[in-house]
Amino acid sequence: MKWEYLDNCTGGLFVMKHAEKRLIGKGVLGGHAHSINTFVVNKGEPQQVWIDEIAYTMPKNSVLPLVSNQYFVFDTPQDLLVWQFNREFYCIVDHDAEVGCVGFLFYGIHHPMFVSLDEKGMEAICQIEKLFLEDLSHSDRMQGEMLRTVLKRLIISVTRIAKGQTSGYTHFSEDRMELIRQFSLLLEMNFRKEHEVKFYANALNRSPKTLSNLFCLCNYPSPSQIIRERIAMEAKRYALFTNHSAKEVAFRLGFESAAHFSHFFKQNTQKTYSEMRNYLT
Repeated sequence: MKWEYLDNCTGGLFVMKHAEKRLIGKGVLGGHAHSINTFVVNKGEPQQVWIDEIAYTMPKNSVLPLVSNQYFVFDTPQDLLVWQFNREFYCIVDHDAEVGCVGFLFYGIHHPMFVSLDEKGMEAICQIEKLFLEDLSHSDRMQGEMLRTVLKRLIISVTRIAKGQTSGYTHFSEDRMELIRQFSLLLEMNFRKEHEVKFYANALNRSPKTLSNLFCLCNYPSPSQIIRERIAMEAKRYALFTNHSAKEVAFRLGFESAAHFSHFFKQNTQKTYSEMRNYLT
């Protein structure tokens, strides 16, 4: 079944799906008309999900946050509960102070993030499901705001559960982890133009060495490695899901030349751009 709320004035879209036979995300590069973020809850048995052409196993009783630029497809979507919303309905970046999920739950270092749900967590999700169903059944002028309120509750609840399952949050101070989250948020906003650690360190009022030491202390990859991986991930999406040439992608991702981009791509993906483009054919 599928329930949908659409604000004709703003274009805000919220969708809830349950036991649907088809669940595919084409990503903004793959031709998706809207910037859609997704929460998927697997109440059934473990199943395979393909994200950006990489196979993962989604455990039973878990939540998976997916962002708008990811391509995904599930083996048995009929076992899933799904919530989707676009930027016009609720922008997680603009409302970061409210939910604090960007750079961790969405666009974080750990991706994909499968958040396990114990009995208490499943009860919380089921309660949120009931609240969504109730508000989707009332078509009045307050419907959109009520749905946003429940969505914020969902985001905050899943973020809290995920933090409890992340070693950094259980071993280090909230301030340290917040700095790492802010780095991830800055990276998502700037990686197409800014490729150096110095830019992100300055934006966070830290030295590059201090930032690198923090990531090392928390057992995370270095900031420079995370930057490279994020750029490489976007480059792979262009190769797999668009018809853009290497020269066009080099320009879009802030490289000085197509040759520099080609060297970077081969070094970080072990394939040439042409080889990656032919991967799906």
